[in-house]
Amino acid sequence: MEKIGEYDAGGDPGDEKHHDLVLLIDPRALDRECLARSLSEQNPAMDIVAVGSASEWRGHHEAREPSAVLFIVGSRKIAEPAVCGEIQDLARKFEGSPVVVVADTDDLGQILKALDSGARGYIPSNVGVGVAAEAILLARAGGVFVPASGVLAMRDVINSTTNRVAGLGNLFTSREAEVAEALRRGKANKIIAYELQLCESTVKVHIRNIMKKLNATNRTEVAYKIREMLP
Repeated sequence: MEKIGEYDAGGDPGDEKHHDLVLLIDPRALDRECLARSLSEQNPAMDIVAVGSASEWRGHHEAREPSAVLFIVGSRKIAEPAVCGEIQDLARKFEGSPVVVVADTDDLGQILKALDSGARGYIPSNVGVGVAAEAILLARAGGVFVPASGVLAMRDVINSTTNRVAGLGNLFTSREAEVAEALRRGKANKIIAYELQLCESTVKVHIRNIMKKLNATNRTEVAYKIREMLP
């Protein structure tokens, strides 16, 4: 276990300088040591403890709970059950400490999956150490950090969906347009009902109306015709 900074778990707690203890978890020894030293140099008020796993940390019976947990995912996909499970497990084990994920991509799907799994921040590895340090401080203060690229991607998705629904307004009612857009995406009736807060029977009525207006005989044909209608 690498300790960066002035904190020593074996010392007298009264000698601590009230620095923030940040736990950095990465199974790659060289990578975690380099990142820990960089973060410590960027913000000397942080005591960085770098370990290979949460069990390694618990095995040393540290005197303080971390104010934040930095979990390095690297190039692994957060959508993979094993990685997603690790984030959820850390969020449970360190319930009072925000878990911040560091990964090699700023893909919107990855970001949302990390947050859904209990992370309180997401740092892509293409940002500088200064940004990473600020993201940790933001999470410790109760905020949630996501990269600007992820926010812009989310805006584009929302705008795209809104524009498509608006484009169907001349043929369908507003609710039918929302159901039609969901059909275009291949969503099942149960999912559509859940997302639009409708009864499944109501969704079926809307689908029948949509099929009638499009002169379509099945859902696949509906999806095809809607795609043809939209730019």
